[in-house]
Order: sequence, then C-alpha cells, then structure tokens
Amino acid sequence: MVTMLASTPLQLSGSGTARRLECRVLQSPLAGVSDRVFRHLVRRWAPDALLFTEMVNATSLELGFGRGKVKELGDEQGPIGVQLFDHRPDAMADAARRAEDAGAFLIDINMGCPVRKIARKGGGSGLIRDPHLASRIIEAVANAVRLPVTVKTRLGWCGSDAAPQTWCRQLQEAGAQLLTLHGRTREQGFKGKADWAAIAAVKQALTIPVIANGDINTPEDAQRCLAQTGADGVMVGRGTMGAPWLVGQIDAALKGLPIPATPGPAARLTLAREQLLALVEARGEHGLLIARKHMGWTCTGFPGAPQLRHALMRAPTPEDALALLENQRLALE
Repeated sequence: MVTMLASTPLQLSGSGTARRLECRVLQSPLAGVSDRVFRHLVRRWAPDALLFTEMVNATSLELGFGRGKVKELGDEQGPIGVQLFDHRPDAMADAARRAEDAGAFLIDINMGCPVRKIARKGGGSGLIRDPHLASRIIEAVANAVRLPVTVKTRLGWCGSDAAPQTWCRQLQEAGAQLLTLHGRTREQGFKGKADWAAIAAVKQALTIPVIANGDINTPEDAQRCLAQTGADGVMVGRGTMGAPWLVGQIDAALKGLPIPATPGPAARLTLAREQLLALVEARGEHGLLIARKHMGWTCTGFPGAPQLRHALMRAPTPEDALALLENQRLALE
C-alpha cells in the first residue's frame, strides 16, 4: 500500500495554479540549515522532492530583510516552497505575493514553530491559541495568490488542551490545500515521542492531503509511519542535518526502488569540503561559521571523527578547515 501510494503523484490546486508532487517525501524548512547550498545537496539524491526555504518572517520581508531567501528561487531546479510566519494577515498576504512573483512552488504557513520569541508574538505555534486569527491568515494568503496554500502545524498547544482534529478541520475549512502535522504539541517542543496515532485520527477527519512529521529518521521509520497513519506523505526535518541523502533514500524505499547507499567516510569528507567551499563563496567569511555546524553533523562514523569535529569548530579560516578535512582523508587511506 505504501509503495503504490508513493508512486502516485499528489495533486494540489490553488485559486489558479495546479501543482503536482511527484515525490511524497518533503524536506522540512529548517532555520539556519535549509539554505540554497543545503537544498542543492538534497537535490542530488532527491531531484523531485518538495524542498523549502528557511522560514521567512513576513514583517522582516516587508522591511527589506531576508529577501534573498525568496529572490534566489528562480535559479533553482525542482519545486521549492516558501514557508512564511507572522501574526498579521496583511503582511502575510504581501509576503506571499512576493514569494509567488519570485517563483515559489507553493506557499506554506508556519503554525507550528515552538520557539518562544516567535510564538509569544502570535506567530508559529502561537496561532494555535488564536484559531480565529489563524483562519484569517489562511484566507488572506489564499486570496492574495494563485498558488496552493498549505499549513504546517502541531497537535496543539499543550497536552491538556490539544484537540488536533478540531484544530486541523478549521485549517482545512479556512482554505488550506494540504496540512503537514508534527505529532507533538508546542509544549513538547522536540521532546518525547511523536504521536503517530493522533496524526492518523486527523487524517481520517480531513479531506485534504495530510503529511506526517516527527521521528522520521530512516526509510524504515517512514514506512512504519505511513502504515500507521495512512498519511499522504512524510516530511523529514532534523534527521537530514548532516544527511542530505536521507530524503532520497526514503523516496526510493517508498517507491520500491534500490535505496541509495549512505556515504562512507571518504564521501562524507568530500561532501563537507564541498559544502564549506559553497558556503564561503556564497556568504564570505560568515560562510565558515555556517559550515561549522554542517561539518560537525556530516563528519561522523569513522575513526578520528570526534577529534576532527572538535578541530573544525575552532578552525579560524576556511583554509584551516580544508586542511583538517584533507588530513583526515589522507589518514583514512
């Protein structure tokens, strides 16, 4: 059942633009991670997957900040969604129009981010506590663009007041074309176990496609999740940190195709080098600071990896980091 489902394209329709998802494995937007360089690597293993920019604050976009995250979409291959967050319907509508003009595949509204500074201002998961405002935002965005409008959210604010079926039905009624549901409440953050049974109940209650999210770190996890939830696909998040091949591996598994091999030590070092060089080219000296965390995630599973990660976190220049990676490669030969 899972294999047949994953082989069938998923159809979405906005007010004027239909979208077709050939791959039912989505890469989650990750702040500080899912930039253009990272997306390029994910594409190597998953050319048809729906990827996302990092979350975009509609107010910041209005003020002229973060526009690079949106403007660069036109130069990329494959479907790229833009995920927006804010508490002001008008600002969200304006940001959605900018994203549409830049070539976004669809507009996703974040109603699940648990970060305190976002939620306390009424954005992200803060909207779970204001369902009326959440509906107004969806309606404003859907009326502003011709693209499909989707929502990513959580089961509820906390365990005692969570009513995910009621909450998610309201999102559907407001105009969401697809829902990605993380199987935790805002109170849980990323702790505890994702509640796939709750996702299954929401799937049964809705008529729009539901994408399951939470605790999907291997192809086997994805297969078990789809079998339990009956969801229309999965979204992978933190599991791809240092593993841009994971989306492609899951996609292959769900389609019954040979699963691409997990890169070995030498390939991981090469990948870390490539990502470092690309980030430095794109961001200058700041690229090294961004690359450090990626190199730390990627350089695992071989002798000397802990010492290498420690040294990479302290490398003062890109040249020093490159020398460390090369020395490790030679040590493995």
